[in-house]
Amino acid sequence: MPDRRPSEPLADVAERRDALHHAASIPGADTRALLEAALTELDGAIEALVGALAGGTADISAAEGPPEAVRTERRLLHAAFQQTPVALFLLEQDGTIRRANNTAAVLLGAPAGYATGKPLTAFVDMPSRAAVQTQLAAVARTGKARQAGCRLLTPGGTLDVTLTAAAIELPGDPPLLVVTTAPGADSQAGLGTSRPEGTDAEARAGHAIAAMTRRMDMVTSVTRLLLDNSTFSEAVTVQRCARLLAGDLADWVVVDIERGGRLRRQVAAGPRDRQAEDLARAVRNVDPQPESLPWQVHTTRKSVLLAHADEPAALGAGPGGTPLLMKLGASSLICVPISDGTASYGALTLARLPGMGQFGIADLSLAEQLGEHLAIAIRVDRMFRRRSEVAEALQASLLPARLPGVPGLEFAPAYVGASQSQEISGDFYDVFRRGDGWAIAIGDVCGKGQDAAAMTAAARHSIRALANVHSSPADVLAAANEVLLAGDYDERFVTAKLAFVRQQGRGLTVRLGSAGHPGPAVVRADGRVELLEGDGLPLGLFDDARPSRAELELDEGDLLFFYTDGVTEARSAELEFFEDRLVDELAAVAGRSAAEAVRAVQELVTTFSRGELRDDVTILAVKVGPAG
Repeated sequence: MPDRRPSEPLADVAERRDALHHAASIPGADTRALLEAALTELDGAIEALVGALAGGTADISAAEGPPEAVRTERRLLHAAFQQTPVALFLLEQDGTIRRANNTAAVLLGAPAGYATGKPLTAFVDMPSRAAVQTQLAAVARTGKARQAGCRLLTPGGTLDVTLTAAAIELPGDPPLLVVTTAPGADSQAGLGTSRPEGTDAEARAGHAIAAMTRRMDMVTSVTRLLLDNSTFSEAVTVQRCARLLAGDLADWVVVDIERGGRLRRQVAAGPRDRQAEDLARAVRNVDPQPESLPWQVHTTRKSVLLAHADEPAALGAGPGGTPLLMKLGASSLICVPISDGTASYGALTLARLPGMGQFGIADLSLAEQLGEHLAIAIRVDRMFRRRSEVAEALQASLLPARLPGVPGLEFAPAYVGASQSQEISGDFYDVFRRGDGWAIAIGDVCGKGQDAAAMTAAARHSIRALANVHSSPADVLAAANEVLLAGDYDERFVTAKLAFVRQQGRGLTVRLGSAGHPGPAVVRADGRVELLEGDGLPLGLFDDARPSRAELELDEGDLLFFYTDGVTEARSAELEFFEDRLVDELAAVAGRSAAEAVRAVQELVTTFSRGELRDDVTILAVKVGPAG
């Protein structure tokens, strides 16, 4: 038998490789048979190369490099591996991909180098990973070929395939595994079908344009949702945003927010069915741990894209110790910080199931943009909440915590803020002892906010202090006017009413001072109602303001009803004013307790305006009861 050079068997391999390639393009080709043949040729090529290297050891060691013939055969072998019309993976014994050929790269939708260094199971659907890993380990242990059916993760979703793994021996090196994939019957229908040149490029371009449009629509939808947030509620904002993203951009959306130095799971939103709702509830009950992906992303403020999520512990473990990633069945993950560039509030995690395909760089960019928008919304929500809390605290400081209990007198207050205002109100009222009687004050500062609150505090406290210096309510208001003029309140002013009341037998003597404030109303026990005029000029505007004076007597059962203009200026849907109904409504509450009268008028004003109060409503009533 003639001696054949090593190049001859490899040349035969190349010839047979081309034949297999052509055979695969024939409609109706037997893919499994071609696969087995390709494996056989690969084994033969490896044996030929090993023989060539062994035969030329002396020559190679003497030379600076391998002979040209050997280099040629290596190129042939490389071409045979890369151009084989079957997806081939060369694995280390632990299942890590060492090489992937061109067909495998097309199948995965990524460059061949992308798969290098990753476990093969990273490209296998989660439910099948353990079984595939077991079969690969068995091949490495026994050296015998094995097959495993599974779903492979591809850009278009999952693909049913059969993996065939075999061990290959290399002298002086640990054995390697070679794995081939054979698509299922449904996937073979299009094998070898020719398509016009340019069709793939046009399809990719169309897909890219459609994906870009969807991303722009998503950003617009999220932005509109965040801008329409009228509740300024962080919990509502996060919940709505997660629900919007779930189902379109991702199958599952998980939002974790930092609270008290720890990352807390806020929302887990997924498919809208009963089973998914139970799973979402289980995921919500597990806060991220320091080793989890959301915690690391939040801490480092660096996004992570796992196109193929190969680490089941990425999201931590759920109840019973099962990794959450496996419970969700997710195959691709994106985790981005919820950060406005200055502060990080938590992490936004998006997960896709195998059928939705893998995330890409464009998806990561979109997720980062959405994370920034969500962070800004959270910052605004928290800012308004803090302002609201400050406003409530400051508002409370401007009103007495409780009114004094006085035998023979019943006091009842009410305060309702304007419907659309988050600012601090300028309304105030007060009841305090003065000599042998009591003082009742009510007022309204023009405007809202901190400046109005400062003037409100100055007016209330100056009236309280001056009431023990001057003998009449009008003189007290005149002195308070001087105090307010001395302050810099940017042309704001205060309307106020001050009453000095003193019990005499079964009645009550009332002396009034008025500085442009409406009312009060006198509600007699027999149902008669008298509205007193709001005479005098407001405080804080003019040096020569002279508050008006009045005196009246109240009998047992009579009610003195103070109010701000938020009551009289409340409007109905027909633009009518409650002022036109005030006398009739007060007549209807005659004989009731002060608390019942105040509550009834407050409810009537709210109902009349359908809950849309344009101004704050403040009421203070005092009723004369039996002498103590």
